[in-house]
Amino acid sequence: MKAVTAYTDGACRGNPGPGGWGAILRYGENVRELQGGEAQTTNNRMELMAAIEALGALREPCRVALYTDSRYVRDGITRWLPDWRRRGWLTRAKKPVKNQDLWKQLDDLAQRHEVDWHWVKGHAGHAGNERADALANLGLEQTLTGEA
Repeated sequence: MKAVTAYTDGACRGNPGPGGWGAILRYGENVRELQGGEAQTTNNRMELMAAIEALGALREPCRVALYTDSRYVRDGITRWLPDWRRRGWLTRAKKPVKNQDLWKQLDDLAQRHEVDWHWVKGHAGHAGNERADALANLGLEQTLTGEA
């Protein structure tokens, strides 16, 4: 099984507002960079999209070390998701889980791989996270200018 390292990040100008996501995939000497955006979204949705796009770009099952600066993504997938599933996609307060559509996509993709979820502090000089942030902002800018 291939060992891949992924760095993901999301960005939003306003919350909600225009947003972007960025992801980097590294396998040996190979590096693939991805970015995209949406005209009206939230930061959490862009953080989720970055992880979804990173895992979705892998053509075969891989062992993935995924780095995100989003505790929402890391804690959601590693801690909260099993309870949401068990409760029929409801929170403890019996309210529908926000961003359920994206959580289900991420859950499906994560099932195809062996993913180790890592949190890194954002904007703290971590090279992979800084580049993913730059890609997310590029995706946001492309959305604003209509290039996406």
